[in-house]
Amino acid sequence: MRPLAVVGNVNVDLILGPADPWPTPGTEIMVDYDELRVGGSAGNSALTWEGLGIDFQIAANVGTDQFGEWLHKEFGERGRRWPVAPTGTTLSVGITHPNGERTFFTTRGHLGALSWPEVRSMLDTQRLRGGYILLCGSFLTDTLVTDYDALFDWADANDIRVALDTGWPIGGWTEANREATRKWLSRCHCALFNEVETTRLANSIEPAEAALKLKALMPESAIVVVKCGSAGALAVGPDNAVVKTVAPLVFVADTIGAGDVFNAAFLAALAREMPLQHCIAAGVHVASKAISTVPRRYDSHDLDTIPENAL
Repeated sequence: MRPLAVVGNVNVDLILGPADPWPTPGTEIMVDYDELRVGGSAGNSALTWEGLGIDFQIAANVGTDQFGEWLHKEFGERGRRWPVAPTGTTLSVGITHPNGERTFFTTRGHLGALSWPEVRSMLDTQRLRGGYILLCGSFLTDTLVTDYDALFDWADANDIRVALDTGWPIGGWTEANREATRKWLSRCHCALFNEVETTRLANSIEPAEAALKLKALMPESAIVVVKCGSAGALAVGPDNAVVKTVAPLVFVADTIGAGDVFNAAFLAALAREMPLQHCIAAGVHVASKAISTVPRRYDSHDLDTIPENAL
């Protein structure tokens, strides 16, 4: 199996809900569910790999407050070398709604302070050679983004393939954000976006067509994955063929972080050098299990128990 690493946004999530209707300003409502947990795209993907029993490296940072101390403890030895930014830890409050949608309120916090020299010092380059690095939270990690070229140069020099999930831009898909993302994609081996992100970024209505447009911006051997929620997922591989998989019908308990869980399972299968169809099916299978279990459960056999109708 090829080695894996994740770099980017690890923060604290406070999940509350469901809220329906949205409260009138100045009033108070009661909700049935709350959970304080590790969050952020990098954090969610890392916990998925841990749950699947897969070895990985992670580079992140924390803030100076009690939330930063808590995150350090949650990741144990893996979080021991994380730098402490001179600010509060980023906190996301996620409000869930009965229709499965959610609304986030996020503080800027520590994420913008993470730098490439810090990331480089936390990763064992020798052990990562020939593997994959998942790069998350681009629009939240401002300092790191300024050194993306150095990160990509390091990856190329050490035969490390970069998989990119930028997350949703704070200001939306402006032309400036599209241009920055296109530049990053030109250096990446894999793009991992959801359906809305893909179509907005590519200025295309149909997901498969949008994926092909993004693929044209990337190296010839690249892969573009589109996460389509309850409709499953699709991917375009090096041969430009579109492959698809369906999602099972499950009781949805909590969809927050589902795309990050997909990313982790997909890359774990890719690191095992499974066919692309199997990789996207693995992502959908593990993510479907995650959103339908409270607390979330993963199993080391999940990557090997893909339903036949998804392959």
